[in-house]
Amino acid sequence: MEKEIILAQPRGFCAGVVRAINIVHVALEKFGKPLYVRKEIVHNKLVVQQLRDQGVIFIESLDEVPEGASVIFSAHGVSPRVRQKAAERHLKVIDATCPLVTKVHLEAQKYAHKDYSIILVGHAGHEEVAGTMGVAPERMYLISNVDEVESLHVENPSHVAYLTQTTLSLDDTREIIRALKKKFPNIIGPAAEDICYATQNRQAAVKAIAGEADLVLVVGSSNSSNSLRLVEVSRSKGTRAYLIGDCRAIQPRWLEGVQRVGLTAGASAPELLVQDVIDYLKDHGFSVLREVSVTEEDVFFPLPPNLQAEANMGGR
Repeated sequence: MEKEIILAQPRGFCAGVVRAINIVHVALEKFGKPLYVRKEIVHNKLVVQQLRDQGVIFIESLDEVPEGASVIFSAHGVSPRVRQKAAERHLKVIDATCPLVTKVHLEAQKYAHKDYSIILVGHAGHEEVAGTMGVAPERMYLISNVDEVESLHVENPSHVAYLTQTTLSLDDTREIIRALKKKFPNIIGPAAEDICYATQNRQAAVKAIAGEADLVLVVGSSNSSNSLRLVEVSRSKGTRAYLIGDCRAIQPRWLEGVQRVGLTAGASAPELLVQDVIDYLKDHGFSVLREVSVTEEDVFFPLPPNLQAEANMGGR
């Protein structure tokens, strides 16, 4: 029996990541160097290093940016306080926040203006969560699992709303929201869960390949929330899974006794890393490549208006 690679589709870059990276490229052409990016533009070490090699300067705090310079906000979004600080320092801001994250921020603003206590389902320490919590810090409560629902106390239990981080596990989030609705019968939320289309599609694809594979490899960085969730989804289906930054992270003992390897990539992982893993597996006896597709993606997010003209004139 020939050994097989089962390739998940969709995988890799989502529309928000493509937009964020394109924003950096076009901004380099329009504004030149130095160009600053607050935090990692997307959570992938290769992407960040490639941009750093082109002269982009990644910073943790706006204090590191000279007054009046150009700065890009990452795809994960920022709090209003960060935007205010940028204005005070007269920085030229280019916003690469994913439109789906912006949607969550707008919902938070809407609920805050109506005096709701807002429960955000997400992971503490993640940049997207920090930005969303900053929209209405005095009204927001962060929870990450069902157990935390039981001990949660809000100011007015009959006037509660919930939001979700965009890169969570669909199954886990469904259970948390069910628990929230049981504890707060009047709770309201967005018309659809805020988990983004790309996260949903990649998790569905992993479920499809995990059922056939002996092992699943997820290409992505360790600080990528959506990549970590793909590992969890595979394991929840009973299939061993590992997160790998690139093919060098693969341990040969993982492949012992394995006939079928499932392969996917998080939404911020470039396809070239996936191809490197395929080459590695072929060199180790996995001669058959089969793709399993659960849906086709055609989502496109335009560049910010202040970069559109440059892009139309030849920007990438």
